[in-house]
Amino acid sequence: QVLLGESGGGSVQAGGSLRLSCVVSGYDYSNYVLAWFREAPGKEREVVASLYTGTTGTIYYAASVKGRFIISRDSAKKTLYLQMNSLRPEDTAMYYCAGSSGPIYGGRYYLADEYDYWGQGTQVTVSS
Repeated sequence: QVLLGESGGGSVQAGGSLRLSCVVSGYDYSNYVLAWFREAPGKEREVVASLYTGTTGTIYYAASVKGRFIISRDSAKKTLYLQMNSLRPEDTAMYYCAGSSGPIYGGRYYLADEYDYWGQGTQVTVSS
């Protein structure tokens, strides 16, 4: 059973930084995708960034966070990270860690339906 558990959310002023962590357990195979999604009140859940655990290590960033956020993974610690810099009020949302059951083809990393496992979420609030 794959389990995901996020931590690291909080409140920060615009321009500040936060690092989210997601402990990942239960994968007994390689080649799957881990991702961060976010959901703001009244908006649909959207991808923030994704990382393929296979050989290519393909990383995808949403245009809105490219250059500000960094997704990374520590395999030994079984932890996925999201370093968020230059935070903006529009980054305020519940952030979720997600995992797929295998590779995602056709560049569909941004689709929530491609992911089978989800954490409970951690709230990030950015004030102006």
